[in-house]
Parts: sequence; C-alpha cells; structure tokens
Amino acid sequence: MITFKPLEFIDIEAITYMMQDFYAIDNYPINLEVSKKLFEEFITNQNLGKAYLIYNSDEEETLKIVGYVILTFVFSFEYKGKIAFLDELYIKETARGKGIGNQTILFIKEESRKLNLKLIYLEVENHNENAQKLYIANDFKVHNRKIMKYKLN
Repeated sequence: MITFKPLEFIDIEAITYMMQDFYAIDNYPINLEVSKKLFEEFITNQNLGKAYLIYNSDEEETLKIVGYVILTFVFSFEYKGKIAFLDELYIKETARGKGIGNQTILFIKEESRKLNLKLIYLEVENHNENAQKLYIANDFKVHNRKIMKYKLN
C-alpha cells in the first residue's frame, strides 16, 4: 500500500539523500547542506509549496520510504490563480515499475484540486522516456512553448 506523508523537519536528511541519488542520474550538481537549508525554508513557508515522502508497505506491513515528490507554487494571471510546478518526482530504483509513480501522480492531482491550483507544470528530460510515458498516461500534454531561463548571480 502506498501512502504519502507531508515533509517535516525530521525528514530533511532522508529526502536530501534521495535527492542526491536523483540528481546523480543526470549528473546534476548538488550541495547537501544547501539543499537541507532550502528544505528548512520550504517547510517553514507553506506558500512556497508542498513536499511529500512516498511510503510503500511490504508484506510485513513495514513502511519503507520509496521516494518523494515536490510541488512548488507560483501565481499566474494567465491561469487565473495559483499554479504548481511539479519540481521533482523521484522513485527509488528498487521501487520503479510497480505503479508507484502513477499513484503519486493521482495523489498530486487530488492534492492540487484541494489546494485550488489551476495548473500543474513539469519538466522531463528528453531521454527519460519512462517518465514521459507516465505523464502522458496521466493526461499531461506537451506544452507548445519553450521553457527558457535566466540565472541570476
């Protein structure tokens, strides 16, 4: 059985180590201490978004963390209110292919409705075909706009 638990301060260590594994997939740099501080700020300010640990219970009904998901919030005039960016969805390698990603997307959609969000954006790496299939199967559409960025120093 899959369950979702809102991130608390006590969980920061666990989520940052999973984040390190997630970032390693695409060789993204990560500084664990910076990430821990960011989570402290994120948890303290509910206006920034929501993060959840994903648990799976095994045959002995023991709960094990199998991943995490993070929604960050933005206000959009175009979409007439608060929207979310599905910033990260990570499932541990040993838990992939078991429907946990699909259940997580369903959970996020329901939570987003409860939060009165108007839209969920996300990014997916071009090479990550499994993630693309997951999102398309859950009615996400490829956006016709290009995401651009400007990094401030």
